[in-house]
Amino acid sequence: MDFLKEIVKEIGDDYTQLAADIEEEEQFIDTGSYIFNAVVSGSVFGGVSSNKITAIAGESSTGKTYFSLAVVKNFLDSNPDGYCLYFDTEAAVNKGLLQSRGIDMNRLVVVNVVTIEEFRSKALRAIDIYLKTNTEDRKPCMFVLDSLGMLSTEKEIRDALDDKQVRDMTKSQLVKGAFRMLTLKLGQANVPLIVTNHTYDVIGAYVPTKEMGGGSGLKYAASTIIYLSKKKEKDGKEIIGNIIKAKTHKSRLSKENKTVEIRLYYDDRGLDKYYGLLELGEIGGLWKNVAGRYEIGGKKLYAKQILASPETYFTNEVMQALDEIAQNEFSYGS
Repeated sequence: MDFLKEIVKEIGDDYTQLAADIEEEEQFIDTGSYIFNAVVSGSVFGGVSSNKITAIAGESSTGKTYFSLAVVKNFLDSNPDGYCLYFDTEAAVNKGLLQSRGIDMNRLVVVNVVTIEEFRSKALRAIDIYLKTNTEDRKPCMFVLDSLGMLSTEKEIRDALDDKQVRDMTKSQLVKGAFRMLTLKLGQANVPLIVTNHTYDVIGAYVPTKEMGGGSGLKYAASTIIYLSKKKEKDGKEIIGNIIKAKTHKSRLSKENKTVEIRLYYDDRGLDKYYGLLELGEIGGLWKNVAGRYEIGGKKLYAKQILASPETYFTNEVMQALDEIAQNEFSYGS
């Protein structure tokens, strides 16, 4: 044991330690949706990893930007002294959009990036500045890249200016290199990174298959990859948001190929915190759905009635029971 301690002392730094000294539990960032927390972490009280990369992928207009902003809003609301760096590649984020989502703009930095090299450089510099800050002075921080698929390369831009009609074959290697550098740095800084990306249909597949663009770099680096699809949510004739189907394509924290539905509002409500819990409780036998009504607390109620006053029905006792069901349904080893 003394020998190992001597090795740590001689060759190590602040991030070299005995396995026995490593933090026992994974830390999570609450997403603002109990059911999404469950599918990405195995617990309704969990969320996305606090120091790893989470990829949110989907076709165009599946609500990836809205979804990311909803997570950012909940992160800032939950951490009054926290802040977020939002790397925008689509020029999609503006003051009106942020105001409509209810996001504190004094704690959000929007960084416009065009190339992979530019994102890599600015993200690494930001993390280095964060790491140089005294540990006790560091405030909770989150990074978002929206989106990877829209990033170009310096070579691609030079070729376009020279009117060369050639494909940049170095792009996937640049993406892989960028995330290879960022992954460990994010872990050391305890900063989560959410990356949005596009999916496409795989041509020639035996069954309809979706694949994430950008090469293998993000696939290897991300601890969790979620595929999104959606349908419109209406209130009468007015479209008020999306019902988003989220499926775990890859996860180191929960079971893969699990699917849940999440409600995302277009206004400052963002992600519906309680949507999806009724279905989770039904799966675990906590209550029954009879002819479209749920039997809860001796009453038969429609989902809309329950979700209109969720705190009345989702008590602490009920939430603990739902968390046990979530662990059985989504956690590894269950």
